[in-house]
Amino acid sequence: MGRPNILIFMTDQEQAQVSFPGHPCKTPHADRLAKDGILFRSCYTIAAHCCPSRASFMTGLYPSRHGIFNNVNTHTAIHRDLNDGVVMFSQGLRDAGYNLAYSGKWHVSNSESPCDRGWEELHVGARGERDPGHPKMDRFKPLSDAEGPRGRGQVMRPGWGNIQVYGTSKQRYEETNDYKIVHSAIDKLPELVNGDAPWCLFVGPNGPHDPFIVPEKYATMYDPAQVPLPPNFGDRMADKPRIYQRHRKQLWDQFGEDEYRESIAHYWGYCTMMDDLFGEMLDALDKSGQAENTLVLRMSDHGEYAGAHGLYCKGVPAFREGYHIPLIARWPKGIKDPGREVDEFVNLMDFAPTFLDLAGVDDVPEGVAGRSLVPFLEGEQPTDWREAHCTQFNGVELYYTQRAIWTHSHKYVYNGFDFDELYDLEKDPHEMVNVAEDASYDGVKRDLIKKMWEVSLAEKDIISNPYWTVGLVPYGPGIAFE
Repeated sequence: MGRPNILIFMTDQEQAQVSFPGHPCKTPHADRLAKDGILFRSCYTIAAHCCPSRASFMTGLYPSRHGIFNNVNTHTAIHRDLNDGVVMFSQGLRDAGYNLAYSGKWHVSNSESPCDRGWEELHVGARGERDPGHPKMDRFKPLSDAEGPRGRGQVMRPGWGNIQVYGTSKQRYEETNDYKIVHSAIDKLPELVNGDAPWCLFVGPNGPHDPFIVPEKYATMYDPAQVPLPPNFGDRMADKPRIYQRHRKQLWDQFGEDEYRESIAHYWGYCTMMDDLFGEMLDALDKSGQAENTLVLRMSDHGEYAGAHGLYCKGVPAFREGYHIPLIARWPKGIKDPGREVDEFVNLMDFAPTFLDLAGVDDVPEGVAGRSLVPFLEGEQPTDWREAHCTQFNGVELYYTQRAIWTHSHKYVYNGFDFDELYDLEKDPHEMVNVAEDASYDGVKRDLIKKMWEVSLAEKDIISNPYWTVGLVPYGPGIAFE
């Protein structure tokens, strides 16, 4: 069979469900990939934020080990660079003889670029500045300018300036930066194909990240009147942390229901635009003659609430829509029984060991928490596969200590900044009712906290300080040793 080429198409802030069969958002190229490959229904990010999730993808490590917890390119970063000694999968592939090319969003380190980790750079964005400094004052609008009437699709933020959440761009599809990112990769493909080594090509467009401002074709593609509101839209979150409530009340409650529908229609249009770009990339690969032995991955770094619980963007809260990400894999020479779906929990840390496995690299870096997905590709059921998914989230620009642990039946969220959450996902799949204080769930809560501590201790996480004002998990780490 030989070592496969690897094509990674990673969007930014895309919900898993938009590419699932039956969803009203049109993603024909993702559908085609799933028909010829595998749809992973339970793929999750480690943190609902770009930088830590991308760092986990690149390294196979939890944030507690790679050191990236929030935006590396701002003055509020906890760390701007990876911990000393952290290795990325690209270094292993390069040493194994792969040619590597990178086009798109980076957002992993403030001081390093893809070229420092073995990639040839094509059209790279979200690079860092060694000293980002404090935001310049001229970035903000005078308060008087922000007090005017709110435009349609805008959120008023006095002193910040009104923000347009969705709308129609003046750019044509071919003029967008994401088009340039994808076509830089397409232009590079013939050189990779004609080389004498296997290759890995990373393609990372910026969409469908907010704001949802897209060319007219996509802005008008979906009729807002036909867009249903999310099934948990009516959740006022009275039984959930106050910061969740504040997000909705202060920001998104400015929208009427018609604007919610319009925003979701624009988000779907943005997702379809990403799928069209993916289709162009896929067509170029199919024409290259190397599609048979190329593992293609269609995925994202984290999700987007898109009106779920009345919210947008990502980060705190810890609802499924922010963590559940798309994952579709195609590899004609290597996937057994294509057209399958896999329900087991996989996450962004699984890709580094997968790529090294495929490249024949036996020396997996120390601390890697992910596991190779190759058995799933070969139609096998890996032994002792994880039965729960555990996150590490320390906030975006504000520092919220939050950890979530969930199985297919229940989900527990530890909020160091407020009271915790527990959801019965079998009875309540849309996370409407917080049962953390319901005594009938004490056994479930205890079991999940035990699992959370097991992961935390193994990964040298930073939530284990026993001091009174810090050690607020209902059961301390000693539960892991029972």
